Amino acid sequence: MCEPSPDVFHEKQRLELCAIHALNNVLQERIFSKEAADDICKRLSPESRMNPHRSFLGTGNYDVNVIMAALQSRGLAAVWWDKRRSLDSLCLDRVFGFILNIPSLVLLGFLSLPIKRRHWIAVRQVNGSYYNLDSKLKEPARIGSDTELRKFLEEQISQDPCEMLLVVQREVEDDGSWMSPN
Repeated sequence: MCEPSPDVFHEKQRLELCAIHALNNVLQERIFSKEAADDICKRLSPESRMNPHRSFLGTGNYDVNVIMAALQSRGLAAVWWDKRRSLDSLCLDRVFGFILNIPSLVLLGFLSLPIKRRHWIAVRQVNGSYYNLDSKLKEPARIGSDTELRKFLEEQISQDPCEMLLVVQREVEDDGSWMSPN
């Protein structure tokens, strides 16, 4: 692995804010905050005492609806990837980035508990190379080319449970051009 580019924005994990970190990392700048995500939660469920889109403890753990609404506020859309499709059918030049929801071990200090939780990560191309921008990493991890990206994504989505969102411009979502016509 090559050293990450100094131009790669990478927000590190705190609390249960991985959804916010994934959003900011895929956008490559600090745009969303806990307060902004909490406001989205309130808009999504204005009548709820216990908001279903975040942790009842108020520490984050935001759901996919918050991510989708946040992306929409920036003129972007999230397209749910059907894992039965081949990744070769993706038109990578039409995809802005990726947000994945992956299984993640729970750590208590240095002790790994036999519990898996869900964790949001971002993948994005910066200066011609794709990067894993997982907020739990010390620094961005260079994935490399289109071929290496497809291999990385295949490894991720083969884990159960794992879901992948394609982050695309709204017009790309509308016309379906993120997918090759074959």
